Order: sequence, then structure tokens, then C-alpha cells
Amino acid sequence: MTFIELLACVGMITGFFLLLNLKPIDFTNGLFGFLTRESKSIRDEINEATKRKKPNFLKREILEAQEILKMTGRSSRFSLICACSLLLFAIGASIAIVFGNFFLAPVMAVGFMFFPFWYVKLTASHFKKDIAAELETALSIITTAYLRNEDILTAVEENINYLNPPVHHVLQDFIMRIKLVNPDIEAALKALRTKIDNEVFHEWCDALCDCQYDRSLKTTLTPIVSKLSDMRIVNAELEYLVFEPRKEFIIMAIFVIGNIPLMYFLNKSWYDTLMHTPMGQIILTITAALIFISTAFVIKLTKPIEFRR
Repeated sequence: MTFIELLACVGMITGFFLLLNLKPIDFTNGLFGFLTRESKSIRDEINEATKRKKPNFLKREILEAQEILKMTGRSSRFSLICACSLLLFAIGASIAIVFGNFFLAPVMAVGFMFFPFWYVKLTASHFKKDIAAELETALSIITTAYLRNEDILTAVEENINYLNPPVHHVLQDFIMRIKLVNPDIEAALKALRTKIDNEVFHEWCDALCDCQYDRSLKTTLTPIVSKLSDMRIVNAELEYLVFEPRKEFIIMAIFVIGNIPLMYFLNKSWYDTLMHTPMGQIILTITAALIFISTAFVIKLTKPIEFRR
């Protein structure tokens, strides 16, 4: 009966969209745009600017995912991520309702809703690793060439064909800007600094700007580039250290979830108590909430280390 009511609800929602001639993507964009809209009052803007008042968890996750997609050149997929999030919200609530656990419905809905944003965070970690690895090679060979000829444009041109995307495209734009738009190297370096979100790269660009006034400062470039190698070594060691705890968390989560159907075969009265009594349903709700919260913390605590000045 519950399943039939759920199907009726889905049909009603579909009819609502058809009646209003509303596309799911437009609805999703409007909803998430409302959730992430900027503060209207001056007091709220001051509090957020001075970090006295942090955005709520949902808004923070959405904005972070949006920033990551922009950084990785996938801004157009934000609407799709939001649509998947809304769909998973409905699926999570539906699963709980089908099992007759209305305490679990909001927890499952909210937990499932965050899955696409957590996925974006995980892909960002891999993207930043790839960027750091490519930057290590690119900055090393360009710095070596610059130490020899003391001309950053020539140094980049000599090595541009040995670089891979996205660093290749960024430095190609740097060359084109100087040759075709504006020959001011310092302005080009400041523009180049904003193209890649990496603190070591920012420091390297700042040092190159200083070198335009004092060539003797070029000796500071090599220690800056070596930081990328240090970070790679530290992250490799960290990855090794967190692999076991992460694996243990996944195994424990699978065991906890897997115990529910297992209980059905081992002792049906226990299963009925867990699934069909208020106390059992509340215990399931608390367990699900702890799994989702733990997942969020695991993703946050196991991301790669980044250099900060």
C-alpha cells in the first residue's frame, strides 16, 4: 500500500511540472539559487566578510562544490549536480517510507542529497594532485631555463611543447597575452597567478614579479619550486597512513548496513523489533545519521595537504 501511495505521489509531482510547464533543471537552479543567495542586510555581509558568521553547512557544501567545478573547468555541470542531489533526496526519503520508517525519512533524504557534492570533493582532490604533479615538472624546467637566460618569456617559449594540459593552456595564454595584447610582463604574471589555484604557483609568480626589478632575486625561485616536491612526498606518506583507517571505516559501514538483512535470516523477531517498533526505528535513524556524519568527516580529514603561506 505504501508503495502505491509513493507512486501516486511521484505521479502527482510529475503532473505538477507538466501543468506549470516547468523543467526539472529550471526548478533545481531556482531552488539551489535560493539556498545560496547572498545576505541582504549590511550586518550579515559584515559578519560574513569578517568570518564572525559562517554560512550554514548546506550552503557551505553547495558553494564549495560550485567553486570546485569552476576551478576544474566544469561549471556547466553544476545544474546537473544539483538535479542529481534533488533526485537522491527524493530517493532517500522514498526508501525510508517504503520500509515504513518515517523517523528515518529526513535523515536518508538529507544524507543522500549530499552524495553528489561529496563526489565533487573527491574528484577535486585527484584534480589538485594532477595539477601539483604537472606544476612540479613545468615550474622546474621553466625555472632552470629562466636562471640561464633571465627572460621569463623565452624560458616559457622554450619549454611550452613539453608541458601537458591544463598548465600548457595557461602558459600558452601567457605567451599570447605578452606577444599580441600587452607586452607588460609584470601585468601578465599577475594575471597568470589567478589562473591556477595553487599556493606554491602563486608564490612563484610573485617571486617572478620581484625578479623584474631585481635579477639577483632569481635564486629564490628554486627553493619555491622544491616545495612542490616536498608536498608530493608528504601527501604520498599521508595517503599511505590514512588508507587503512579509510578502509576500516568503509568495512565497518558495510558491516553495520549488512547486519540488517542478515538479522532477518538469523533471528526474525529481532529484525521485526528493529524495523517495526518505534524504538528500533529510532535506533536505525541514529545509526544512519552517524554513518552520514562520519562520511562527511572522513572526506574532510583525508583530503590532500596543501601548502599555505
